[in-house]
Amino acid sequence: MFKNILIPTDGSELSQRAVRMAISLAKLHQARITGIHVIPDYHLLIAYEGAFDPVTEERIEEEAKVRAESYLAFVRKTAQEEGVPCDTLCETSDHPYDAILKAANSQQCDLIVMTSHGRKGIVAVLLGSETRKVLTHSKIPVLIVR
Repeated sequence: MFKNILIPTDGSELSQRAVRMAISLAKLHQARITGIHVIPDYHLLIAYEGAFDPVTEERIEEEAKVRAESYLAFVRKTAQEEGVPCDTLCETSDHPYDAILKAANSQQCDLIVMTSHGRKGIVAVLLGSETRKVLTHSKIPVLIVR
């Protein structure tokens, strides 16, 4: 039924649970997985705070890439342990949901498996919900792991 499952990850414990579930589902369907982590674009944040410093910006970007690699390494390792073919992507975007949807399209994914952090109230309003945005705009099925 599924041939390529996209798994957005933020490295959290909830996200790791979604990775494990997606890999189990991929194994059941003899599908492959594509893990993705989206790094926020820090240019706007730095400019907004008025603390633009190229050295700081480079350090922040490098630290974000190191974190992303560790998140994606978890996806690769877990997939390998289960014998599931795996690709990974790291993208940079101000709108993670958009990068997730573009990756799903470019990688010809037929399912997105992701978690929701369940933020409520003012926190949800301020931070938004990337999961909600993916659900709203996706043209392919989305499985939310709680």
